[in-house]
Amino acid sequence: MNVRYRVELSQIERTELRALLSGGKHASRKLKRAQILLAADAGTSDEEIARSVGVSGSTVYRTKRRFVEGNLERALSEEPRPGAERKLAGKEEALLVATACASPPKGRARWTLKLLAGAMVKLTEHKSLSHETVRRRLAENGLKPWRKDMWCIPQVDGEYVARMEDVLDLYAEAPDSRRPVVCFDESPVQLIGEVRQPIPAKPGRLERYDYEYRRNGTVNLFVLLDVHRPWRKVKVTERRAARDYAQCMRDLVDIHYPDAEIIRVVQDNLSTHSAGALYQAFPPAEARRILRRLEFHYTPKHASWLNMVEIEIGVLRGQCLDRRIDDPKRLRREITAWERQRNAARSRIKWMFTTDKARAKMAGAYPATSKES
Repeated sequence: MNVRYRVELSQIERTELRALLSGGKHASRKLKRAQILLAADAGTSDEEIARSVGVSGSTVYRTKRRFVEGNLERALSEEPRPGAERKLAGKEEALLVATACASPPKGRARWTLKLLAGAMVKLTEHKSLSHETVRRRLAENGLKPWRKDMWCIPQVDGEYVARMEDVLDLYAEAPDSRRPVVCFDESPVQLIGEVRQPIPAKPGRLERYDYEYRRNGTVNLFVLLDVHRPWRKVKVTERRAARDYAQCMRDLVDIHYPDAEIIRVVQDNLSTHSAGALYQAFPPAEARRILRRLEFHYTPKHASWLNMVEIEIGVLRGQCLDRRIDDPKRLRREITAWERQRNAARSRIKWMFTTDKARAKMAGAYPATSKES
């Protein structure tokens, strides 16, 4: 180490390194190299850099050398490391992938790394194969055979098509204040509290919070979204019973749209989302009064994506609820603030899917008798 490499960063490079340290998730090695370069640029000695960053003197030397002889990107990235040749050849790797995608041995629910390694030893000339080799080759091909993903496969029949086109036609209508279209849905929220106080972020260090948390129960969100104007309303309730749904519908009629003739409500097929819920909550005359102002439109089963409010709930979770909140009162305050800001900004959902596009893109899924000849 007789050569003394001098690091002189440009202002743009300093800004890039500080941004790297202050935000996002990066490998610890990369972050340490950024700290080394900034410290070297400030004139700190190699010994002091190694001590403060927690690396060896050779790491400091190599990082400075790669910057001086190359550039910033080279100094931050990993050097190619020598190693043994891949144990599985191309055809053997293809065989591994095919095996992992096939049914597991009898008596086993799924493939494991151990089972796959054993199967490859039987199918190839390898005398042994490590679990890590199998894991890496599978990871390169995006496979995790020990995991499953559950999802709903809708039955696209005449009823599905009828409900889908009914909802899409509502979205495509011109705005009518006398006959507004309102999307409705509900979503549970878990109240999560901190066991230990989080450590705030500061330059060069991310915010830190303990992995342990405290569960404080759940609450329910009723979310309303106007299809044709920038308005949404979120109501926080302790339960999601039929009475809570009925009260929400009464608020829709009497408070939110008192001058509307008919309010067309798009909602899913949950059992409480029905006219009967209002008769469970109110006297017959009151239930009938409210229902005269409501017109229900249901999305197809297993097709909640057709309800525009699902997108709004996703925005709410990403912008407001992606943190730990343990108190219902605080949750209501935060949601009210989010709702007020989003309404003031006149934010809307830009819906692009129409009935014509559905017929073009889903033609093969439409029932044969409903297709035009």
